[in-house]
Amino acid sequence: MKQKQRLSDLKVMSKDQLEQEFLNLKKEQFNLRFQRATGQLENTARVRVVRRDIARIKSLAAQQQAKG
Repeated sequence: MKQKQRLSDLKVMSKDQLEQEFLNLKKEQFNLRFQRATGQLENTARVRVVRRDIARIKSLAAQQQAKG
């Protein structure tokens, strides 16, 4: 359920909003990798969720570019 809701939220975003969300997720991904390397990461599932959200944004951006 969360994935469908997240996807619908992303679909209504503008190109600029998608780029900003992408940058935020990349920063979070970096921080999570750093936490994992230092042994401070508690929620290991978050790494996977962030990675998949980044892929969703990239897919939507490619679809939008292909349309127009």
